[in-house]
Formats: sequence, C-alpha cells, structure tokens
Amino acid sequence: MTKAEREGRDTSPRRRGQGELEAQVVAALRRAPGARTAGWVQEQLGGDLAYTTVITILTRLHAKGAVSRERVGRSFEWTAVSDEAGLAALRMRKVLDGEADRETVLARFVTALSPRDERLLRDLLAQEPAEGED
Repeated sequence: MTKAEREGRDTSPRRRGQGELEAQVVAALRRAPGARTAGWVQEQLGGDLAYTTVITILTRLHAKGAVSRERVGRSFEWTAVSDEAGLAALRMRKVLDGEADRETVLARFVTALSPRDERLLRDLLAQEPAEGED
C-alpha cells in the first residue's frame, strides 16, 4: 500500500478538463520537428492514454482543422496547423454557433469581461484586418 493510499488520498489518475487533452496533443505536435505518428504523440503524453484515444483526439482535431494528416503506408502522420490559442478560439466559436441569439450571447460575454480584457477586445476589433481577411 502506498503512502497516499494509507492516508486516504485519491490515487486514481486525474481526469483532464474539457479541451485539455486536445491542447496537449497540439502542443506535442507543435514541438515536433515534422509530421509524427499517433504512437509518437501517445509517448509524448506519457503513454497512459490508450492508442485508440489518441487516434480519436487526432481525428477530432483534424475535423476542426487544427491538425493535418498525410497517409504514410497504412497509417497517418500528423502535423499541427493550429496552436492552443487557436483551439480555444474554435471552442468559443462552436459555443457561439450553437446559440440562436448571437447578439445577446456576445453582449453578455463582453459585459462579463474584466475591464482589461474588454479593453483588449476593443483594441483588437479596432485593428485593420490583415490582407485577405474580412
């Protein structure tokens, strides 16, 4: 029996928060010098995840446009297209897209921001769009 078990502490693996695993996968791929296999990603995450879980996360990230894949033999090699901030933005957009009253949702979001974050958002909105963006 471990010390943690004798002291009555929970020794089960911590459950990751929503989006945390996706962010970890993207971060691992961004550190890679090139495209990598799902097995490599699994190793980078500590190996405690099932291979099928890693494949599921990579497939979901591919559907979101956050990673790209290229067939190599019978499997794929994966490359990060987005970063952690991009993933957060995708999650925010998905929530907004799921609401019927976008104006109210956006208004409530802005009023819930700290003054600093609201200022930052206003500054970002005031910037000229980059070429090719609308």
